[in-house]
Amino acid sequence: MRVLIVEDEPNLGQQLRTTLENAGYAIDLATNGEDGHFLGSTEDYDAIVLDLGLPEIDGLTVLDRWRKEGKGTPVLVLTARDSWSDKVAGLDAGADDYVAKPFQTEELIARLRALIRRASGNASSELTAGDIRLDTRSGKVTRGGEPVKLTAQEYKLLSYLLHHKGKVVSRTELIEHIYDQDFDRDSNTIEVFVTRIRKKLGAEVITTIRGLGYSLEDPEEREAAQ
Repeated sequence: MRVLIVEDEPNLGQQLRTTLENAGYAIDLATNGEDGHFLGSTEDYDAIVLDLGLPEIDGLTVLDRWRKEGKGTPVLVLTARDSWSDKVAGLDAGADDYVAKPFQTEELIARLRALIRRASGNASSELTAGDIRLDTRSGKVTRGGEPVKLTAQEYKLLSYLLHHKGKVVSRTELIEHIYDQDFDRDSNTIEVFVTRIRKKLGAEVITTIRGLGYSLEDPEEREAAQ
């Protein structure tokens, strides 16, 4: 999953970036409202962490512009600890949730996971397809109850497909959501990761839709459609 952080405080921004990257997210970081607005408007993210007290353009204005532009990306705003008015203003401007500073990074990650799940229609922290289980809290993957070891990129790809189970996802969309902006993106690597996942979880797990991309479905739903 790809997340944009818009935070002008250097130490906090880098801390959030490192923490979220260690949690398996692809991260882009903007340090002012103008750059944050541009990235949020032109790039495709699964969620955005937005500080309200930003230079150049304040966070509320950035959020309001995104919503008026039709951007529905889930946004988690960072507010001052005792400023209830900031929380209300953020939610009224279109934020999906908020965390008050100072905060525990574990709470922020949990709220991000919940936002991303809800945006893709998944209520549970455990994503499933047949006997495949991916626990978004622990990062563990099992098949038939047996643990399966995946690399970080394999995990990201499987997680994205599970979040969008039953839908056809293009190579371009996968590249946009599992790599950050600065990564040297190569569509051929997606095929490599898909092949590796099939070897570990079964050849039937991910279906190639020629000319369109990939799809992951529950086995029962696949059989019913055939």
